[in-house]
Amino acid sequence: MNRELEYMFVDCARVWIPDVEEVWKSAELTKDYKNGDLSLQLMLEDGTNLEHKLDPKTKNLPYLRNPDILVGENDLTALSYLHEPAVLHNLKVRFIDSKLIYTYCGIVLVAINPYETLPIYGTDIINAYSGQNMGDMDPHIFAVAEEAYKQMARDERNQSIIVSGESGAGKTVSAKYAMRYFATVSGSASEANVEEKVLASNPIMEAIGNAKTTRNDNSSRFGKYIEIGFDNRYRIIGANMRTYLLEKSRVVFQADEERNYHIFYQLCASSHLPEFKNLKLSKANDFLYTRQGRSPIIDGVDDTKELCTTRNAFSLLGINESYQMGLFQVLAAILHLGNVEIRDRDSDSSMIPPNNDHLTKFCELVGITYEDMAQWLCHRKLKTASETYIKTLPRLQATNARDALSKHIYAKLFNWIVEHVNKALVADIKQHSFIGVLDIYGFETFEINSFEQFCINYANEKLQQQFNMHVFKLEQEEYMKEQIPWTLIDFYDNQPCINLIEAKMGILDLLDEECRMPKGSDDSWAQKLYTHLKTCSLFEKPRMSNRAFIIQHFADKVEYQCEGFLEKNKDTVNEEQIKVLKASKFDLLVELFKDEGKATSPTGQAPGTGGRTRLSVKPDKSRDSSSKEHKKTVGCQFRNSLQMLMETLNATTPHYVRCIKPNDFKQAFSFDPMRAVQQLRACGVLETIRISAAGFPSRWTYQEFFSRYRVLMKQKDVLSDKKLTCRNVLEKLVQDQDKYQFGQTKIFFRAGQVAYLEKLRADKLRAACIRIQKTIRCWLARKKYMRMRDAAITIQRFTRGYQARCLAKFIRRTLAAIVIQKYQKMYVARKRYRQKQTAALAIQTILRAYMARQKYQALLREHKAVIIQKHARGWLARRWYKRCLSSIVYLQCCFRRMRARRELKKLKIEARSVEHFKKLNKGMENKIMQLQRKIDEQTKENKCVNEKLVGLENTYTTESERLRGELGRLRGVEEDARSKGNQVSCLLEELEKLRKELSTTQQEKKIIEDWVQTYKSEMEKMVSELKDQNGLLKKEKDDLNRLIQEQSQQMTEKMARAIAAETQQLETDLNEERSRYQNLLTEHLRLEEKYDDLKEHISKPGHRRTDSTHSSNESEYTYNSEFAESEEGSRAAEDLTRGMDTSLTLKLQKRLTELEQEKQSLRNELENKEEQFQRARARDESEFKKVRGAELEYESLKRQELESENKKLKHDLAEMRKSLLGGTAASAGAPGSPAYKVLLDQLNSSCEELEVRKEEVLILRSQLVSQKEAMQHKDEKETMTEVAVHVEDISKLKDADELKQAYLGLKDTNRSAAPDFQKLNEDGELWLVNQGLKETIRLLEHQLQTQRRNYDSEVESLRGELQNVKEENNRQQQLLAQNLQLPPEARIEASLQHEITRLTHENLEQVADDPTASREARVIILRRMVDLMEQLEKQDRTIRKLKKQLKVYSKRIGEMGAGQAEGQTSPGQMVDEPIHPVNIPRREKDFQGMLEYKKEDELKLVKNLILELKPRGVAVNLIPGLPAYILFMCLRHADYVNDDQKVRTLLTSTINSIKKILKKRGDDFETVSFWLANTCRFLHCLKQYSGDEVFMKQNTSRQNEHCLSNFDLTEYRSVISDLAIQIYQQLIKCMENILYPMIVSGMLEHETIQGVSGAKPTGLRKRTSSIADEGMNTLDSILRQLNAFHSTMCQHGTDPELIKQVVKQQFYFIGAVTLNNLLLRKDMCSWSKGMQIRYNVSQLEEWLRDKGLMNCGAKETLEPLIQAAQLLQVKKKTDEDAEAICSMCLALTTAQIVKVLNLYTPVNEFEERVSVSFIRTIQTRLRDRYGSPQLLMDTKIIYPITFPFNPSSLALETVQIPSSLNLAFLTRV
Repeated sequence: MNRELEYMFVDCARVWIPDVEEVWKSAELTKDYKNGDLSLQLMLEDGTNLEHKLDPKTKNLPYLRNPDILVGENDLTALSYLHEPAVLHNLKVRFIDSKLIYTYCGIVLVAINPYETLPIYGTDIINAYSGQNMGDMDPHIFAVAEEAYKQMARDERNQSIIVSGESGAGKTVSAKYAMRYFATVSGSASEANVEEKVLASNPIMEAIGNAKTTRNDNSSRFGKYIEIGFDNRYRIIGANMRTYLLEKSRVVFQADEERNYHIFYQLCASSHLPEFKNLKLSKANDFLYTRQGRSPIIDGVDDTKELCTTRNAFSLLGINESYQMGLFQVLAAILHLGNVEIRDRDSDSSMIPPNNDHLTKFCELVGITYEDMAQWLCHRKLKTASETYIKTLPRLQATNARDALSKHIYAKLFNWIVEHVNKALVADIKQHSFIGVLDIYGFETFEINSFEQFCINYANEKLQQQFNMHVFKLEQEEYMKEQIPWTLIDFYDNQPCINLIEAKMGILDLLDEECRMPKGSDDSWAQKLYTHLKTCSLFEKPRMSNRAFIIQHFADKVEYQCEGFLEKNKDTVNEEQIKVLKASKFDLLVELFKDEGKATSPTGQAPGTGGRTRLSVKPDKSRDSSSKEHKKTVGCQFRNSLQMLMETLNATTPHYVRCIKPNDFKQAFSFDPMRAVQQLRACGVLETIRISAAGFPSRWTYQEFFSRYRVLMKQKDVLSDKKLTCRNVLEKLVQDQDKYQFGQTKIFFRAGQVAYLEKLRADKLRAACIRIQKTIRCWLARKKYMRMRDAAITIQRFTRGYQARCLAKFIRRTLAAIVIQKYQKMYVARKRYRQKQTAALAIQTILRAYMARQKYQALLREHKAVIIQKHARGWLARRWYKRCLSSIVYLQCCFRRMRARRELKKLKIEARSVEHFKKLNKGMENKIMQLQRKIDEQTKENKCVNEKLVGLENTYTTESERLRGELGRLRGVEEDARSKGNQVSCLLEELEKLRKELSTTQQEKKIIEDWVQTYKSEMEKMVSELKDQNGLLKKEKDDLNRLIQEQSQQMTEKMARAIAAETQQLETDLNEERSRYQNLLTEHLRLEEKYDDLKEHISKPGHRRTDSTHSSNESEYTYNSEFAESEEGSRAAEDLTRGMDTSLTLKLQKRLTELEQEKQSLRNELENKEEQFQRARARDESEFKKVRGAELEYESLKRQELESENKKLKHDLAEMRKSLLGGTAASAGAPGSPAYKVLLDQLNSSCEELEVRKEEVLILRSQLVSQKEAMQHKDEKETMTEVAVHVEDISKLKDADELKQAYLGLKDTNRSAAPDFQKLNEDGELWLVNQGLKETIRLLEHQLQTQRRNYDSEVESLRGELQNVKEENNRQQQLLAQNLQLPPEARIEASLQHEITRLTHENLEQVADDPTASREARVIILRRMVDLMEQLEKQDRTIRKLKKQLKVYSKRIGEMGAGQAEGQTSPGQMVDEPIHPVNIPRREKDFQGMLEYKKEDELKLVKNLILELKPRGVAVNLIPGLPAYILFMCLRHADYVNDDQKVRTLLTSTINSIKKILKKRGDDFETVSFWLANTCRFLHCLKQYSGDEVFMKQNTSRQNEHCLSNFDLTEYRSVISDLAIQIYQQLIKCMENILYPMIVSGMLEHETIQGVSGAKPTGLRKRTSSIADEGMNTLDSILRQLNAFHSTMCQHGTDPELIKQVVKQQFYFIGAVTLNNLLLRKDMCSWSKGMQIRYNVSQLEEWLRDKGLMNCGAKETLEPLIQAAQLLQVKKKTDEDAEAICSMCLALTTAQIVKVLNLYTPVNEFEERVSVSFIRTIQTRLRDRYGSPQLLMDTKIIYPITFPFNPSSLALETVQIPSSLNLAFLTRV
């Protein structure tokens, strides 16, 4: 032991140390522990160093941590170290990191409330757990339920599921899911939907028994035990419910943040509904009983909707609407009663105010009188032996009495509901067994604990005792089974605590005794407890209180307050109040109290009433109710009911579910270690761990141990006997023999031994890895060294050779360089000398020239300076002279001004004198007289002059005219001379300019020459650049062309992909439709089987049951023909009346009517389309005529306008000519002058041009007339695009005025563009008009040419179209002629193919014109194709029907009117062909391939060929499909003799017999496969010999002669096809049943590659397996079974395509089941298991390859499994790994990927777990991925099946019937 401890407590070993906050904290040893050390050197996870002191007395070392590979195990008992911190850590890791809420702890399922809805309770999960062993799947409530269900069926023993936990831990939800599992898996034995009723009881009990508490929003305030009854076939037949300890005090009081029972708030929330108006309710805050908790609303809960759910549940359980309203009425009365106000009258009495509203409402609702209830609410009656007293009650007692009455009414109502729920769930048939689900309160401890907590903890003590005994019993059974020595395990026995509570003079006994005392009180009872129980070690008295006591329970010490114990135990109610309620007029209330006695404590049911409810105490009716000492208290009754419960549990096999509340704040996936460990201690999980740890908790089978620890064995230790090998190895590895025991099949280990072995294994593997790494690294290093050495030698060799070559080359180059230098230096020296000589001469020349120029410049400057001096000196002299002259003049002016001023002054003085003024006046008078005389003389002279002027005026006028003319002439001459002079001067100036320009040009010539050279070089450079650019442009052009081609190719590929996608979508839709149809067939078959089962069940023994199936099918598959219906109308009517199901016949008739109506509607639609086409054509012709008329009118207007313009121009021209000719005489220019000639020539040319245009206008008019006549005979389809646009533009002009206005606008536009000719004449109007006319004529000519070209192209295109139409018409006629010669099927195929070709061609044209419309076009084409197919099918059916009628009538006419020779004429012979009599019987003998039988032998035929045929013998000895050939040959003979009744009965009997044999032996794969092959062969024969051309392509001429001649069996082909579908589904189901047990063990559990993965410790979960150990199925088993399936189908002649579909379905099932189990099994999600799966999948693919089935689609169905296996093996660390996973796992959903990552578990220490952050990264990346949220794959999916036509080459006449078939009554024809 010390050696093992020293080995385990070494450096880096991890341990657990206590912690105040986290309970336990992980630490790591930093120093090895030595025996005798007093402390341990530790380092915490945060890096803190710590010294842990050991207890000097015990020297107990801290708990060791389990290896990482064991962390997160499904079963806590699989942990090597079983202790509290290991359990707590394992639960935390599973809950927080892996989001797993369920964990096994031996036989206990620990369920942690996630406070979040998880998708793990669906039907797919239920189906996955159904039939599985408890240890094979991940922990789940469904696994526990399945184990209970399986053990009930196997052991014939009742089961119980005990669900416990504190409030808010999820007990109720777990119980509901368990019941849902039973309801789903088992179903019901009747049509009453009992399982739905069982589930419907949950919302009712939650409404009346659940409430919101501070710990739970939906806390169950009562315990219940539901017994779900099953019949002998283990189907649910009913249920029964028992309830325990309803918390009645909640009705009248709720703590803060709590609520009353849900039903009260549901009623208040629905008070606005009309049906609840009479309840007079309002909001919950208006009532005392619902507002005390101040939390009337629960987040996320709609009380109105919850009430609807509750009412629906009531209705489902048979509680009608009136009873429901009665219940609600009682509940509303309780609320009103709580609002009744009681006031003090005095200190000893109380009163209710008169006319209290709430009391009035209460009395109205319950139907009692106001006065009585008001009286007894405030008074009580006391009885003595002789008298009766009425005593008043103080207000407090009256209030308590009111609340007691409310609690009592609610308790009675609760009882009544439970009773009626049980009545609704009662079984109609005898119960064979049951499974009980106990939803009981867990251990509770609060700050204040009262009577309710006492009872709850008492019940948990009893349950814990039963749990401990059961665990101990299982341990004992396991040890005895394995035959190992064992000693009594010391476990905690809580019997002393139970005795303390329930034994004589125990707590309950003393409480009942105190209740019987007249003046008993809580204080006196407490003193009795202290006195009688002080010697008990489990009972304590608190130090600071005399009204409390402490009990040491199994989980913890609990202090109970004595206050209220007596009152709650008595549970008294005023007797007079009960009497008042019994006198009620309300029937339901009277029913509630009908069994109420006169006792004062009537709130519970006695045990004798069936034990349905255990709420409070009810008096024993056998005793006097007036004796209070004999009344049963609540505690007494609870003890009795608990005893009954324990008896029930002891009589069943219990299964335990412990619910844990992870935190007190209801936070999702938040784990509080302190709260969790408290509950683990309280619920017994740790006790289970302790008991397991005390014995041998770790168990390994010898094979598992050998596989896991094979690495610890040496080769010589391995023996053939693995048991002996394991024994020898263990004795060497573990010295202490007490640490393990060898059983019969297992090895048992003490706690910690597995961890010790795991460490040894890890060390051995680590050492082996180090050795392997050492060897490999040495090999790699040596290999690297050798490579480096060889490389160095090679490099040296090449380097030395290179250096030698370089030296030789250097020497040669040196010699050559010397020679080159000699000549080079000589050349350089000579060149330098010559350059210097040339430079010297150039310098001398330049210098001498420079000196000469300098000298010249100096002389020139001196000469210029002299000239400048001369002019400057002259200018200075002149300047001085001018200054002197101006000064002299200025002086003279100044002097003269002075003298003038003096003279002026003197004159002014003289002017002022009088004499001077007089002198002046005298001179003025004289002057005036002289002037007067002169005026008179002048007047006379003026008169004379005027007379002369009048005479001379005329002369002057004439002369002036002459002079003016002469002046004008002279001026003209002067101007000419002046112009000539100007011209001379201009010429001289130009001559001078030309001279200057000549010199300038000469100078520029040289510049231009230089520029030309430069430009030439630049142009050459530019040309080269342009060539480069041209090359680049060509390259770009090529690139663009290539890009265009690529884009075109991409568009083509894109369109191809789009077409492929649409085709795939259509195929998917078709498969979905086919799948739905096949599912309907499956449902129809199931209903038929159910009907048969019911009929067999109700039929009496010996009674011959009518074959209803036969009659139904006979009526269902009746041959549909008008003649047959008229011939056999009465017989069909009888079949219909006897038929079980006529739905198919009615559907066929309805479908026939619909098809006829549709045909008529199509004809009407066709006629309407033709009429619409004719009307549209006529309308288009009229519109086109109108348009053409408008166009011609427009042309006519243009012509008229042109003529009017011509006339106007001619008139203007004539006027101009006259004016010119008339003005020539007066003008100076003669008619022969140059200007006149030029103008006259221009006018003549204009006139000639006008004449030409006139002729063109005439030609245009004639062409327009001819065009108008031609267009009158043209069809509207002959209009080209350009003309149509032109016509459309013209058609927009409404009338002729608009046309004219448009033309004038066009003319003005043309005219405005004319040039200015005002220099030619004065106004230029003539030339303007002439130019406008020209432009107009050109425009008209252009338009005429355009129209002519358009017309020609139109004619050519119309001719081409006409030719195409003719060719198409001829082709259609040829096709029609060919189709008329073909059979109907071939005709339909040819027409369809032609239509598809045409539509495809149109589609391609449309796509080429408009690529964006390609998708719509394809959709339209596909729809049109579908419509055409439907029409063709209708026509085909009609043709076949008419053909059949024609054959029938022809035959009847031939039989009646024709002779024997005519009757024997074959249809292929002509009437006038000569027929020899000897050939007639020979032709009859040649008609072979038929079998004749009598009608009375039909049953024998069916019996021998179908019902009693053994497939194995037929498949081995005879040809495949022989029964099908025989049946068809019999059918051919019935068709040959035209016996429709025989055909009908034969087909119906065949179908019914096949159904019967499949029902009888449907589990036999060989039988189902045999009849699937024969049914398909029979269907193919019906098609091959139907006469349809499409099925006759591969027939021989002889086979074509064997075709059916009289009957069309198309309808029966569809019926037989449906039968084949049903057989196929039965075959798939049969194969799945065979494969299912093999898949998990073969694909997952079995190690195909030995040694890759070793089994991990499994704990106790394998002990609960319900199936005995069998030989494990391996992958070879699956492959052998697949080979058997394949060979059997091949022997039976199954079609190859059908085999492919079967194999695809098989592989899908294998992949789906494997993946589902992988997703539900944490132990299978490891790297090594991924390798195993991939190897197994490769073996399956190899099997497909060997069978040639790789292209059947089976491999693709395994893709999800392959990707899941790859996911287990890829790296899962970085973001790149996450991206790779997302791109790899495309076939997996997001939920599946996350689930695999959460479940990934390392098997060895070298593997690493997936971090939570990595999983979050994956979830983030997959957030936008679209996919199903479903976790598991649907294993029930069956791919749609098709039956491709597979004709047979076998000739019917060669078929031989073996005698072993007993068909001698058949005659070959």
